[in-house]
Amino acid sequence: MTEPTKPAGPETESESEKESSQSILDFGSALTHTPHGDIYCLTIIGQIEGHTTAASNTKTTKYEHVLPLLAKLEESEDVDGVLFLLNTVGGDVEAGLAIAELIAGMTKPTVSIVLGGSHSIGVPLAVAARRSFAVPSAAMTIHPVRMSGTVIAAPQTYHYFERLQERIVAFVSGHSGISGEDFQSLMLKKDDMAADVGSVIYGEEAVSLGLIDQVGGLSDGLQSLYRQIGEHKEKKT
Repeated sequence: MTEPTKPAGPETESESEKESSQSILDFGSALTHTPHGDIYCLTIIGQIEGHTTAASNTKTTKYEHVLPLLAKLEESEDVDGVLFLLNTVGGDVEAGLAIAELIAGMTKPTVSIVLGGSHSIGVPLAVAARRSFAVPSAAMTIHPVRMSGTVIAAPQTYHYFERLQERIVAFVSGHSGISGEDFQSLMLKKDDMAADVGSVIYGEEAVSLGLIDQVGGLSDGLQSLYRQIGEHKEKKT
């Protein structure tokens, strides 16, 4: 006796589509196949989580997830370029710098787009890609390194924070068009923030200061990434 045929219905998701959907849920990332090449989109959102776990109700970007993922993307033959979408309040300084250094060290085409905000340690993350963009409404808060937890009131403690701040200034000035002196003056500005020192700058202002390469959104970032991929392929051949 023959089995009844199954009624026609909507097509089920392929395994690759399921994996992509799960990747978006787990890591805020997606791999897209385009005529220009395969692009991996990675979001850096919320708080950059360091060695201490953030509260359960806080959206975070975990460095223990991002660091090995970036290493994998650099080595993968299935990825031609990486697009970083940023909307972060900042967070752990050393975790943020670690992610930024890894992005800056990638040989593959990379583009970052600041959406919403890229504050505090999010600034080095924004400038780490080969080409950086910011939408006009994007905001970036630049301020000195904060102290938290138990602080030993000794000269060595203040010297450590001074050295840490110098590392941030050197990274930002080395990966953008702003000088170290100008970036440090933005850090220590007294007029912009009511209860703190520092500066809040927006998309077009960040470009005019040399901090971000170009004002633009998703289409602009993708076009830049496509050009980089084309140039990268030409060099390889």
